[in-house]
Amino acid sequence: MHLQDGPQIDLSAQVAKVKAKTRPWKAIIALVFAIAAAITSEWKRREFTDYFSPAHVPSQIIAAATAVAFCVFASIATYGLSGKAGAVLQPRFGLSHAAIVRYALLLIGGFTTLVMTLVLFDVPIGQLVLGGALTSVFVGIAAQQALSNVFAGIVLLLAHPFRVGDTIRLRAGAIGGQLDGTVTEIGITYVRLDTGGSIMSVPNSQVLNAIVGPVPPSPVETPAHADAEKPHATGPSPDPAR
Repeated sequence: MHLQDGPQIDLSAQVAKVKAKTRPWKAIIALVFAIAAAITSEWKRREFTDYFSPAHVPSQIIAAATAVAFCVFASIATYGLSGKAGAVLQPRFGLSHAAIVRYALLLIGGFTTLVMTLVLFDVPIGQLVLGGALTSVFVGIAAQQALSNVFAGIVLLLAHPFRVGDTIRLRAGAIGGQLDGTVTEIGITYVRLDTGGSIMSVPNSQVLNAIVGPVPPSPVETPAHADAEKPHATGPSPDPAR
């Protein structure tokens, strides 16, 4: 049986729109559940002194289960709220600024969730903070180039030496001389330039260390046939009296 042709409904697009509309409520509900789980876990944890003590086993199970529930719901809330914040800020501040806000909220929310979960499990976080600081130092040394690109991208977004759509010229030894192109994206780690034949991704640290300026207009060339039309004197003109 052949169905009549009619307006085709893109189910995937409709589902995406419904998810985009329901995502804030989903994140808010997850945040409420996370707060309730944290309160319940802390309330039950006051009934015993140690998770591994033989007494108050039901309270220990409830406290541990609600602590895990807090971690799950807080992670869902952090991901949802950060994504919604990025989507709201993108039309007003641009994709790059919205991405920075989203990543910052993810980092802050993830760190807070981790610390709160450890506290609910009665884990001393003093030594963990010290160990995390040392680990951060080693990771920072290992990922120095990547972090420099991230901080350089933040500086470029705040300083505004150019904007998306500007045609610029970069001049630095790190990029092999000079590079001309139209800025198509200012990302967290790369600036993308349309050079006319391809899209070049330049690390932000190299862009920040380069001389940036507009592309000068090309000089007007004299047509080649202009000289051919001019009369050329080959010798003295003949005397008409002779």
